[in-house]
Amino acid sequence: MDVPIRTILESEYGAVFEPEDIAHLTAAFEAALTRLGLVDRKDPLTTTVAKSIIRLARAGERDPQKLCDEALRILGK
Repeated sequence: MDVPIRTILESEYGAVFEPEDIAHLTAAFEAALTRLGLVDRKDPLTTTVAKSIIRLARAGERDPQKLCDEALRILGK
């Protein structure tokens, strides 16, 4: 399965996040896509969701539920 958040993390952020952090970000990303009803990983909104979650994590948040909720709030969803 192609997970855009992992691709973005690896290409743009390298070793900024620990494996445990990446697991939390991926969980938040998957939850957000589920809540949005997004199944097409090529939909541009998936990249927007991923980048929102990454920005929140870079600011210090690591809780998957909070990352998901806040990313959706930022996106107005």
